[in-house]
Amino acid sequence: MSGCFDYRVTRRTMLGAAGASFLGFQVRDLLANVGADHAAKAEHVILFWNGGGMSHLDTWDPKPGQPTQGEFDPIETSAPGIQISEIFPELARQMHHCALIRSVAGTQGAHGRATYNLQTSYNESANLIHPGFGSVVVHELEKQGDLPPYVTISGRAPRASYLGQMCEAYYVGAPGEQDPYLAFPEGIGQVRGDKRLETLSRFNNRFAAGKSDERLAAAKTSVEDAVRLMRSPALEAFELDKVPTTTINRYGDTTFGRGCLLAKQLVETGVRFVQVNRGGFDTHSNNFPAMRGHGEVMDPALAALIEDLADSGMLEKTLVVMLSEFGRTPTINPDAGRDHYPQVFSAFLAGGGIRGGTVIGSSDAEGRQVEDRPVQVADLHATFCHTLGIDPNREVITPLQRPMKLVDNGEPVMELFG
Repeated sequence: MSGCFDYRVTRRTMLGAAGASFLGFQVRDLLANVGADHAAKAEHVILFWNGGGMSHLDTWDPKPGQPTQGEFDPIETSAPGIQISEIFPELARQMHHCALIRSVAGTQGAHGRATYNLQTSYNESANLIHPGFGSVVVHELEKQGDLPPYVTISGRAPRASYLGQMCEAYYVGAPGEQDPYLAFPEGIGQVRGDKRLETLSRFNNRFAAGKSDERLAAAKTSVEDAVRLMRSPALEAFELDKVPTTTINRYGDTTFGRGCLLAKQLVETGVRFVQVNRGGFDTHSNNFPAMRGHGEVMDPALAALIEDLADSGMLEKTLVVMLSEFGRTPTINPDAGRDHYPQVFSAFLAGGGIRGGTVIGSSDAEGRQVEDRPVQVADLHATFCHTLGIDPNREVITPLQRPMKLVDNGEPVMELFG
């Protein structure tokens, strides 16, 4: 049983040992400064987390004519010169809005450690839990409106850790379903419910008086946020029953399609960070039917989301990102699957001031190694910070008085901007 138990002159040539220069400046430095004057534009983030390790070769980095190609052909897109897998025909029409990084150089080949690395920029530590990037965003940016600034859909998000309870994600299990905890129980009217909340508040304040336990403050924050949300008209942003059927069908009447719709509504209402989770990418066997199935679900939803955000003007200030733990092996195994492969994989981005129709870096002819412009995981996070006007090198102090950078020593990929 197979499975997971945990032609042109290239930039490399330009930056060779000869030390190429232009008007006295090193070409390396010129390239590094591309987009350096780009002002932050993003105000929101939608992160699509594809759990299991999504194959780069069968999505964003096809290798036609190579023994590693697999069953899918590349297709042309609305961005001249950029091809993606045939499983994304609708998204291909929106690629002029999008960018790809095809040279992410990972270091972690196990699901847990790779997930931790991709979602926090740090490697796992024995004595410290680092906050996920969503928590970093809501810690650094001012909250807008009554809704939780950080929402995770169809799956859990990393903890806020030392950034505190205010930076934790609000969990939505099934997009469009009401949260039973944001309404009084059946039989409890508004007046009676409000009296109960007042009694609870007095009891909690009396119990916490004179105590310095941070857990009490965190609990108080949770209750107050829940009550504020329960009473806010903005809560309607979580509802999908008023969305026209034609729109639902355009995105796809699936959990993922509804998740994309909900993410759009949430950022339009002021939510800073939305994470949409989807699993099933750990394709050690039967990779190709699995990936075709993923494409059928993801393609219409992603294409509709990008198009709608662009049409409304929201894409300019909403960074859309798709990540997974790692890529999959170029070699197809005897079970018609691909295994874990962190050496090189891809990231998908759109919006937030990122230049559409852009590809950064490349893998080699068979997709086995980074050939041009390696991008480290922390560089991704530093790039995300740059779009949002966040200093990735800013330090915060943990409860144990340990200074920690928001990002683990990454540098923004400035070629994405300008």
